[in-house]
Amino acid sequence: MTNPIFLVYRYWLLAGLLLWLPIEVHAQSIPNRAPTPAEAYKLSIEVDTARGWRRGGAGTLNFSQVSLSNWAPGGQSSLSLLALGNVYVHFRGESHTFDMASNLVYGLIKAGKSKLRKNDDRLEVNARYARSFSSNWSYASQLNLKTQLTPTNDVIKTDSLLSKFFAPAYVLASLGVEYRQNEDFSLFFSPITGKFTIVNDQTLADAGAFGVKAARRDEDDLLVVGSGERMREELGAYFNARYRHPLMTNITYQTRLELFSNYFHDPQNIDVNWESLLDFKVNKFFSASVAATLIYDDDILVPLNADKQNAELTARGRRIQFKETLGIGLTYKF
Repeated sequence: MTNPIFLVYRYWLLAGLLLWLPIEVHAQSIPNRAPTPAEAYKLSIEVDTARGWRRGGAGTLNFSQVSLSNWAPGGQSSLSLLALGNVYVHFRGESHTFDMASNLVYGLIKAGKSKLRKNDDRLEVNARYARSFSSNWSYASQLNLKTQLTPTNDVIKTDSLLSKFFAPAYVLASLGVEYRQNEDFSLFFSPITGKFTIVNDQTLADAGAFGVKAARRDEDDLLVVGSGERMREELGAYFNARYRHPLMTNITYQTRLELFSNYFHDPQNIDVNWESLLDFKVNKFFSASVAATLIYDDDILVPLNADKQNAELTARGRRIQFKETLGIGLTYKF
């Protein structure tokens, strides 16, 4: 089996190429190119060059439906709904800036005669303060929170809880330096970053879910209920790269790469979070988007494929997690 760490480094190198290639293309582009369209959904905080306060947001509602009746090739009727929302505030002074943004994604799906269930649930809050010491460089501090809103149960064992609000929650607190070439490209490096994994559910904590320390066992090798830790603390280095570029009129590409290395526990095993978004703006109210997320965390064991050898989903291992979402729907900006 291919070493998962090798796979992560391979994706990391690919991420670097995708981040830097558009910069070269941008440097050789024609000055009088079409104006950059306003994006419908933001992976990063929008930055305004004007001084003072700025605030706004956007909401998108994507809907898809398939209905089959006496369809010879087979298949299932389905109904899905995906909601995306973003709000932000931004302040720019003479030498300092402050940004705060919140992103929410929530999706529901009903396939065939099965019950309506959730297929996407993400809540992210970002806060950033920076004070410049040159034209492109700043001292910066960042705070990032990622969690979800509602509980998620196993599809097969519907009474088995997999996750819920703040179980898990990931918090990153960073101090470092930032290089910002323009509004569309920035690099942030922090040699002092605290990463906190919170599992605010004792049952999940006792099971050691999401990398926290599991409950200890007694003399009879039984779990001691309530002894699992609800928080995992890590100290390490953090790197964040953001890029946005209009590929053509009304089509914008955005990407964000986050890397974290724990100083005191296998620092060579780098945590990776890479998000990319391709946004198509049809007109003022209609848009389409393709989003992809790649995650690797050496401390998180995920269920392996459900087969005869793993019918109870007891086998777990370290794997690269990948998610892709395609949406077409209504957009409203404010």
